[in-house]
Amino acid sequence: MFKILNLKVIIFAFIFTFFSSFGQSFFLGLFNSSIREALSITHGQFGSIYASATLLSSIVLVWIGKKIDDVNILKFASYVIIFLSISCFIFSKISSVIFLFIGIFLMRLSGQGLSSHTATTTISRFFEKSRGRALSIGWLGLSLAEFILPVLIVFLLTFIHWRDIWVSISILVIIVLPIATYFLVKEVKLDTREDSNNEVITKPIKQWKRIEVLKDYRFYIVCMTMLAAPWIATGTFVYQSFITSSKEWGPYVIAQSFMVYSITTVVTLFISGFLIDKFSSRKLLIYMNVPLFFATAVLFFFDSEVSSFIFFGFLGVTNGLANVLGSSTWAEIYGVKHIGSIKALTTALMVFATAFGTALFGILIDINFSIEQIAIVSGAYILTSIILLYLVRSKLNPQYM
Repeated sequence: MFKILNLKVIIFAFIFTFFSSFGQSFFLGLFNSSIREALSITHGQFGSIYASATLLSSIVLVWIGKKIDDVNILKFASYVIIFLSISCFIFSKISSVIFLFIGIFLMRLSGQGLSSHTATTTISRFFEKSRGRALSIGWLGLSLAEFILPVLIVFLLTFIHWRDIWVSISILVIIVLPIATYFLVKEVKLDTREDSNNEVITKPIKQWKRIEVLKDYRFYIVCMTMLAAPWIATGTFVYQSFITSSKEWGPYVIAQSFMVYSITTVVTLFISGFLIDKFSSRKLLIYMNVPLFFATAVLFFFDSEVSSFIFFGFLGVTNGLANVLGSSTWAEIYGVKHIGSIKALTTALMVFATAFGTALFGILIDINFSIEQIAIVSGAYILTSIILLYLVRSKLNPQYM
């Protein structure tokens, strides 16, 4: 299905999305209790620090992320690797609120931001005819991390200090990623494209610059849809200990539920990749947040431990769709010439959404909102985004040259 160079690019993306997990909310949330205990801070204080650090990382990402359009991918990835390793080591040294802010800022920027940005931008630019399938396979790296890391970390925390875990991660990053990057993408240049025997002539589309995208009203409506999952899922991940205590679930229930989340994400990734290549991202986008809406309904109506697995299952379906659609939709509508710059903006907005979700959940928890009431707020946002996207669904076609 894929030629050698094509396969190398996909493996590169797979590895980078896996290692981006160290800056993702589901992973950082596993250390929520340990950090709060070490620094003697509340849920709301942790959420405010997390949100503000994440917000700053999203602002910086807009500037740094666009540099991928100007340099060789091998050089850009090398900088990201060094940054990620240093960030993990600094995170292990958190000893104050200020240090916590710095640590979260660095991890969100280097992990969730730049690592995933490097992977998805490389695939979005390199692939055209099989972009959907390539993205779906590349994102399996993060899905694998979501499957194995929660239970693994919860287990390791029972006999290894959380700081030692982060030092080990830092060492792992600096050993594995440089070798993988060199052998996988040293041949990939800025103008390298997918190698395929099936040459299909397609009409050229307008290549939008970022400043033009910002003036397009469609961009904001699509963004509202795409940003629903990041802020709702992040709030859930960061405050998983609050949900566990509210629902009176066992300590391993949510960690085990992440396995269901990962499985449904993987299944959806495979299916959505083929569907996107067949029907286009623009036609699938309207369905992306429907499972997420069902997830909030489950969180509102049910309290049993089984509902945790159902909730995370629905969340995984939307996540699988969002991972692929979040990159391919922009390439379909706005072209790939400036995709690094555009993706830097959309990734930054995604990171901003996670900051918003963390802050909102923390504030609502501190003013005594129940998890059921938070589910209502989340569901209302999702429903609004679906309605708005439905109204403009016929206007999401690219402009042909």
